[in-house]
This record gives sequence, structure tokens and C-alpha cells, in this order.
Amino acid sequence: TIATHALSIFGDHSDVMACRQTGMAMLASHTVQQAHDFALIAQAATLTSRIPVMHFFDGFRTSHEVSRIEALDDDDLRAMLPDHLIAAHRRRALSPDHPVLRGSAQNPDVFFQAREAANTFYLACPGLMQQAMDRFAARTGRHYRLFDYAGHPHAERVIVIMGSGAETVETTVEALVAQGERVGVLKVHLYRPFSVEHFIGALPASAKAIAVLDRTKEPGAIGDPLFLDVVAALNEDGRRHPKVIGGRYGLASKEFTPAMAKAVFDELSAPTPKAHFTVGILDDVTGQSLTVDPEWSIEPDDVVRAVFFGLGADGTVGANKNSIKIIGEDTPNFAQGYFVYDSKKSGAVTISHLRFGPRPIRAPYLIRQAQFVACHQFDFLDKYDVLGHAAPGAVVLLNSPYGAEDTWNHLSAVAQQILLE
Repeated sequence: TIATHALSIFGDHSDVMACRQTGMAMLASHTVQQAHDFALIAQAATLTSRIPVMHFFDGFRTSHEVSRIEALDDDDLRAMLPDHLIAAHRRRALSPDHPVLRGSAQNPDVFFQAREAANTFYLACPGLMQQAMDRFAARTGRHYRLFDYAGHPHAERVIVIMGSGAETVETTVEALVAQGERVGVLKVHLYRPFSVEHFIGALPASAKAIAVLDRTKEPGAIGDPLFLDVVAALNEDGRRHPKVIGGRYGLASKEFTPAMAKAVFDELSAPTPKAHFTVGILDDVTGQSLTVDPEWSIEPDDVVRAVFFGLGADGTVGANKNSIKIIGEDTPNFAQGYFVYDSKKSGAVTISHLRFGPRPIRAPYLIRQAQFVACHQFDFLDKYDVLGHAAPGAVVLLNSPYGAEDTWNHLSAVAQQILLE
């Protein structure tokens, strides 16, 4: 997160948005698998378009997550990166053997003209990026588009989002569509150059209300960056006039859950939805936050969910990383591990969130109700809401300094009551 009133080591999109004026193409991946795949797609696209590509993902979430993916091999890389394009790229390198002029100084008589001369490269970039995605799909079977739509084919309410939050919204959409609601999500991959043609082509014609979610805040602006891009794209197209509202979520990696995504869809159903809102916090200053039902969940029953509480440097995180890797690599299960610890690291509380099940895990958010809760520090029961993570009927494993006969008597009355309930 770009430092503002405070420094935060946790991530959002403020750093990405600070780079919009660089002229680089900006490609967003939403999952660990996409972060792997888009590294190759970005390299292939930059060779053909000659536009440098900044491939980004939700750094804190994705880089702290252990997931099972389908790995590319060297043959996949060779197939996507033709030798003649690599050779051409190398020929453009600076060398005293064939000197060229780069980075000159220009006056007003030519600077403007030279700046506009790059237009053809940017106009061609979206098409070349899609071609790279299509070649990748032909090779691997994993299909991507500049803007991926998911949901009801005739959705009336649509959320536009990019980053790991897109997965949360998509799984929420699947649950709501199954209940008969006409909702959808438009997931942004190529953020720059922003292609109006591809955006409009992916947006259902039936959309009456759109919520654009940004993971950054630009104080004083009429709207945050992605919101303004969507409004401009609709205005430039001119054929559609849905209601568009903008919201903020997940600053400094604040949690973003299916319940929050549902709250956004509920707001779109309101007769006069808030033009600008926040979700995931309680805004008691300007009253912009949406009401969220924290108990609303879409976690499937066949996915095992476990939460481990440990003390920084006590080995809990390392052991859980090993466990989830063993499950993901040596069993048929798909697995996900995510590890929460703050900037204090050693000596502070760590919380490991582990999921595994028969299908790919699409849950880039923390576990609220686990079937298994382990607490490796006895006094954590009174300091933190450890038992609040336990679903009814869950197994609780407590590392106790007391014997089996004495442990119960050393628990607080509150902990005893929760366990009995």
C-alpha cells in the first residue's frame, strides 16, 4: 500500500494506480494460477506489441497463499515465445556496435507530434494481447479474455472488479444465480490500454445497474480510477445508459468476503443506490458503508476448513505450509493455505487458514467457520476469539500445559460455555 496517513505492509491497488501514467500495458491476474499463466502471456504480448507490460496481482494475498496449480513446462514457454521475436528484441538493445539515439531532448515544435506517433502501438495492443491469450488457450486449454464475464447471460446487476476480489464476486454470483437472481461479474484483466470495444463486448446488454469496485482511494477525486474508466467507456460507446455506482473495498488487504459482494448486489437493487460507497468497514464518519450480513456464507460442505493459532516463530506456519503442500501434491485434493501475521512477525499471533477438497479452491478470503481449530498457545483462548472460528461440532485441539484431567478447570468460564454450546 502506498503510504498515506500511515505505512501498511499489506497490499491493495494504490501502487498499481500510481503507475497509470507510465504508458506501460497493465495486466491483472486474479488467482495464483493466473499469476503463473499471465507471466508467460505478458512476455509473449510484449514481444509482439512492443509495449512494456506490467503484470500485477494482489501481492499480499497471492504471495502469501499456497495453492495447487497446473504448472507450465519449458515446451509451453518455447511455443509461446518465437525465436524471431526474441532475436528482434535483442537487436533493439543498446550497443556500441550499432549506436542509435534514445532519450533525446525535444522542444514544443516536435514533442507533441512525437508523443502522438505512439498511438498505433497502443491501438494494436489489446488485439495482440488477446491473440497471446488465444494462443495460450490453444496450448493449455485455459481460456482468458481481456474482460472475462461470468454470471447470468441476461444479468441486470453487474459488478466490475479486478484482482483477487474477482474470484470472491464470481463464486457469490454463482450462488445467487442458482437462487434465481440475474447478476453477473465483469473481471478486468487488461487494465491499460483500456479497450472500450472489448469492455462493451463483454458487458451484458441487459445490465441496468453496475457497481465498480476499486481497491484504492483517490481523495478529492469525483471517483476512483476503475470507476471513472467504466463511466468513460460507457459514455464513449454511447449506446447504453445503465446506472453506475462506485465503491471501495479491501484497502491494505482488508477482508473482502462473499457476504460483502452480496451487500453490493443488494445495494444495486435499491431504488436510489449510493453513488459512492465502502464495503468491509463501518464508516461512522461519512456514512458511506454498506450493511453486511456476516453470517451469509457460500463455503461448500465437502471442503475441509482448518484454522491454526500460533505464536510467531513457534513453527506453526512452517508446519502448516508443509502439511498443505503434502495434501496438494500427494493426494487427489486441491489445497489452499493462507497465513496471517502482522508486521511484528516473531512474538505476535499467527493464524493459518487451510482448505482442501475435491475441486479447485476459489476462496481468496479468511475462514470464518472451521471444522478444525488448533490453538498452540493456551493463553490465546482468553486473548483472542479463537473459538469464534469454530463451526458447530468442530474439533478443537488445545496445546495445554496441564494434564487432561486438569485442563478443563483452567479454562475461563466463557471458553467453557462456548465449548459446551
